[in-house]
Amino acid sequence: MLRTHTCGELRISDVQKVVTICGWVQRIRNLGGMTFIDIRDRYGVTQVVIDEKSSNELHSIVEQLGREFVVQVRGEVVERTSKNPKNPTGEVELRTSNITILNQSELPPFTIEDDTDGGDELRMRYRYLDLRRNPVKNALMLRHTMAQEVRRYLCNKGFLEVETPFLIKSTPEGARDFVVPSRLHHGQFYALPQSPQTFKQLLMVAGFDRYFQLVRCFRDEDLRADRQPEFTQIDCEMSFVERDDILDVFEGMARHLFHTVKGVEFDAPFRRMTYHEAMSLYGTDKPDLRFGMSFKDIGAQLKGKGFSVVDNAEYVGGICARGCASYTRKQLDELTDFVKRPQVGASGLVYIRYNDDGTLKSSVDKFYSADDLMLVAKVFEAKPGDLMLILAGKRNKTLPALSELRLEMGNRLGLRPKNQFAPLWVVDFPLLEWDEELQRFFAMHHPFTSPHPDDIPLFQSNPAAIRANAYDMVINGVEVGGGSIRISNRELQQTMFNTLGFSDDEAEKQFGFLLNAFRYGAPPHGGIAFGFDRLCSLFGGSDSIRDYIAFPKNNAGRDVMIDSPSSISQQQLDELNIIIKE
Repeated sequence: MLRTHTCGELRISDVQKVVTICGWVQRIRNLGGMTFIDIRDRYGVTQVVIDEKSSNELHSIVEQLGREFVVQVRGEVVERTSKNPKNPTGEVELRTSNITILNQSELPPFTIEDDTDGGDELRMRYRYLDLRRNPVKNALMLRHTMAQEVRRYLCNKGFLEVETPFLIKSTPEGARDFVVPSRLHHGQFYALPQSPQTFKQLLMVAGFDRYFQLVRCFRDEDLRADRQPEFTQIDCEMSFVERDDILDVFEGMARHLFHTVKGVEFDAPFRRMTYHEAMSLYGTDKPDLRFGMSFKDIGAQLKGKGFSVVDNAEYVGGICARGCASYTRKQLDELTDFVKRPQVGASGLVYIRYNDDGTLKSSVDKFYSADDLMLVAKVFEAKPGDLMLILAGKRNKTLPALSELRLEMGNRLGLRPKNQFAPLWVVDFPLLEWDEELQRFFAMHHPFTSPHPDDIPLFQSNPAAIRANAYDMVINGVEVGGGSIRISNRELQQTMFNTLGFSDDEAEKQFGFLLNAFRYGAPPHGGIAFGFDRLCSLFGGSDSIRDYIAFPKNNAGRDVMIDSPSSISQQQLDELNIIIKE
């Protein structure tokens, strides 16, 4: 080995030892008679000292050094006179006897520091340099720790890790597939898996009753901060279970991760909330429960008073922001502008102040008396000093807009700290959603999700009312995992395909292998998949999963470091029998 110790290893107990370290030059401080050099590797930083007693040859080598040079340093560990308690190696330094330059470095395009001067695109172009910075390095170390703890927990619960194929059959449901042309079979294509869904169900048919996999998945979809074209799932499936069995096992996994990685404990079971309750109270199926401000429906109190915006609205609801009655007109105008943004979609905002003197003042006083406003305040359980914020319109647009307003107020009031966690299960989703343009049902999760047993007769009379035997784990307003009990009966699966508009021939063509497998004794089974990248970013306190992926794509789905995607040669196109249309 070129080194005896890492740069994060030396302690006061190592004083008088002669050691060798290797790493990158972090910084050089020349103080005249003495020169200090910080040497960095992924384990930490060690201070190296060269004094006036050092040889001319050593001083000559030091003069050649620059930032990010790769060096080997040999010397004696000595106690520092000026200690650095913030650095684990800060009690000692290395009095150098020899420095070998292993490789030189050009001046990096940005500073390799925690607070760098490099923008996102520049750091993505030089990602291998960005990965040297502590925040990025620590994010990948957190990811590694979480992966190990996931495996430890699931293996102790009897799960078997099984790999599934990456080159599979394209299916029409869900997001767009990435397709891969076959050279051997002209005109035919593989698809990269959006998830191993059918394969893990086949593993249940095969008798592997507890499966998991940390698996790469691929979706060709528009990107946001929490999306990448390739991502990692903790993919799991179990046989001979009901919904509560799965929720118990994977609530246990979440608790295990919080305990071992974050040192966080939860005294009570994770809250369980129906989809209907989540939408009614929070306007989203992934509510952030770190703070209150649940919605109140106040249509009965405000309608019929001559204010057409409210009188003609399908839904009138609002939130109560405690202690915000002192908001200025400028602040209220900012909130009005916020809800009018296209991504929020409200037409306007009504406010009611509950002043400290007990009076009520609103933006619509011309339509409502003090008694009218007091009835609204009672619904909100408002007190003097509170501010009520109200939206009106179509229910399916107003609820999400009110959700965005609630989250904005939570941010403004500091009610969403990243070191506080509020997990819950959301259950009883709709099985199907209707597409007006295509005039057909789509599966809200996927076509293998089982309906609630009590709702199976509704396939014939009212498919839109069928509840899915499905569940999502939500933490701090982020859906970190979701799954369902699967359909394990061939006839019920065929009914589901028919409801989704598949003919028998189409279902057989797309999923015949699964339907055939169900002929041979499929056990009752269900599972769940966690977005591992999202889980890591949540634990790390980041809003973007890119920080926890070694080599991510940018918001346009490009890898600017290797310049991908890129064109291929005409020879490759000819081999694949592909013509590029202009």
